[in-house]
Amino acid sequence: QVQLVESGGGLVQPGGSLRLSCAASGSIFGRNAMGWYRQAPGKQRELVATITSGNTNYADSVKGRFTISRDNAKNLVYLQMNNLKPEDTAVYYCNRPPPFTLTHWGQGTQVTVSS
Repeated sequence: QVQLVESGGGLVQPGGSLRLSCAASGSIFGRNAMGWYRQAPGKQRELVATITSGNTNYADSVKGRFTISRDNAKNLVYLQMNNLKPEDTAVYYCNRPPPFTLTHWGQGTQVTVSS
């Protein structure tokens, strides 16, 4: 059974930074693209960043502020979030991007941006 474990969330003020980590089991990272999703209260889950072996992509809402990276040797994927805004408040999840998104979601990690 694959496992996805997110960590690093917390409460920060607008303009602050957080670094999220995702640890995976089940040989997910070897040849697969990975992504970060988020779900805010009352909204659908959205894909905000993806990374492959040679490319990264971001949703317009986070471009220039978030950076996705990975360490394949450690089976980790990161999301560096800078200049955080209240609109970034959400539960953040890691998973594969479509069309190969895993059905086994992790617990996610809460990010709250508030003054």
